[in-house]
Amino acid sequence: MSSSRSALRRTLTIAATAALAIGGLAACSPSAAGGGGAAGDPADLDAALEKGGELTYWSWTPSAEAQVAAFEEAYPNVDVELVNAGTNTEEYTKLQNAIKAGSGAPDVVQIEYYALPQFAMSDSLVDLSQYGLDELEDDYSASTWGAVNVDGKLVGLPQDSGPMALFYNQTVFDQFGIAVPETWDQYVEAARQLQAADPTKFITADTGDAGFTTSMIWQAGGRPFSIDGTDVAIDLADEGVQKWTGVWDQLISEGLLSDTPGWSDEWYQGLGDGSIATLVIGAWMPGVLESSVPDGAGHWRVAPMPTYDGTPVAAENGGGGQSVTSQSKNPALAAAFLRWLNNDPASIDVFLESGGFPATTAELDDPEFVGAESEYFGGQKINEVLTQASKDVSTGWSYLPYQVYANSIFGDTVGQAYANRTPLADGLADWQAQLVEYGDEQGFTVSE
Repeated sequence: MSSSRSALRRTLTIAATAALAIGGLAACSPSAAGGGGAAGDPADLDAALEKGGELTYWSWTPSAEAQVAAFEEAYPNVDVELVNAGTNTEEYTKLQNAIKAGSGAPDVVQIEYYALPQFAMSDSLVDLSQYGLDELEDDYSASTWGAVNVDGKLVGLPQDSGPMALFYNQTVFDQFGIAVPETWDQYVEAARQLQAADPTKFITADTGDAGFTTSMIWQAGGRPFSIDGTDVAIDLADEGVQKWTGVWDQLISEGLLSDTPGWSDEWYQGLGDGSIATLVIGAWMPGVLESSVPDGAGHWRVAPMPTYDGTPVAAENGGGGQSVTSQSKNPALAAAFLRWLNNDPASIDVFLESGGFPATTAELDDPEFVGAESEYFGGQKINEVLTQASKDVSTGWSYLPYQVYANSIFGDTVGQAYANRTPLADGLADWQAQLVEYGDEQGFTVSE
């Protein structure tokens, strides 16, 4: 199971994220975070594994326990204490508190891509290039490698990825003679056709989700956030943003979206009974459908994400990796564990068995993985679509260095456009105004 899957199931709270990000620049200085590791190289990692020692690893992934067991069997001189410190925001708040206190952080920690800049820019994470791990670039998809490189530093290694695709209920589409949409204009027409044929069915469910919105803007070519040190620019009305809102506003204003909350019991039921006909979501979704929507077996299929002009392009939705914290007393051993965790085939096999979608090119290009038939998806070789989506993810995307907070106020800003069926631009303008104000309060210089 991917980290992003758990992330989407939780509701972020303003109180938790405010505590996470307060004093982000000053309180997270290198001195506050503890001493960083001394410069090293790959040989240091091998030597550290031979010498052994103790590590603490924070993770919420279901595969973590089995991965740690496999690592300790391979390297008996190393003892890894696995701690589930909570999922995403809960864990990040605890990590931030440890950073501010100067102690209590783990050696290795799981962090989703959207949250990485918040910790990376405060020098709370070890630059892994000092151990030669920057040489592993070709082992990962371009988008995930870009996500763990922040402000000129390699602050983690990717574990999973979430290239987006169109998941659709073929039975529903066939019942009403709806063609699988290849463009967003066709998607809107499919939504209208479905509603006209059966008002109880909707093309998809969306009540306003920050991760989905940023991913959709990403695919549309929008680049609303740019960061240069402590200088941040926000433009939630750029050309790509407008391209996306031009499509989605139609679905909102015409009442073509189900208002069923994502990840609720009703949502899973809708996916099973066909009242929610599609999902535009990350490549980790098959495992969720298989485990949580048994009634959908045989009905669902996967197609490329619709585009604006027919040119294949995708975006990431979810995913993350692991980092070594600057508080680690044995950063070389921590980096060695991380190298094994996210680069060794033995570890990756364990991760894939739990339903995760890989970030590593060896797996993405593996004919056995790509050509595997899915019984749930009617025998379709779904990874042919998903691995191609990984290659089609556009580059150049950046998250805010306080994206965790940004996501927490999304519902009170952009989310209101869904509730009131008003233009998304209004909600995005409100979101931007609050993000500018908050960023300035945190010590960033924010421009619009």
